[in-house]
Order: sequence, then structure tokens, then C-alpha cells
Amino acid sequence: MMNIGNMLKFTSAWNTFKKNHPKFPAFCRAVSKKGIREGCVFEITFITPEGERLETNLKVKQSDFELLEQLGNLSQQK
Repeated sequence: MMNIGNMLKFTSAWNTFKKNHPKFPAFCRAVSKKGIREGCVFEITFITPEGERLETNLKVKQSDFELLEQLGNLSQQK
């Protein structure tokens, strides 16, 4: 359970994150609206300040949802 002090810190950090990355919350809402389901693909690109690129993708499988559900259950047991 989160106490009020931690909640305020989180809220402040989240507001700073949204200010620094204004397109990201809208992206998350759009993805959520479409619904993440089996067969969807996440493409991830990481670019260092020097320009080095690392890229991968992740095709969502049913077992991914099972892992997320198990993780959610672990966090609720605390």
C-alpha cells in the first residue's frame, strides 16, 4: 500500500515525465484504445547520444499475458 508521501512523490515525478515527454501519454492512450492482444508487435529502438542504434521487436504471445497476470498477483500479495 502506498502512503501519501510516496503518492505525492509519484504524482510529481509523473507530471515531470509528462512535461518532458508530452507525446508518450497520448501514445499509451492510443495503444490502449486499440487493445494489446496476441499477435501485436512492439518495435523498440534505442539510440545513444553518439548515434549508436539498438533495435528489436517483440511479438505479443498469450504467455506474455500470463506472465503479466502473475506479476500483478505478486504485487497484490504484499
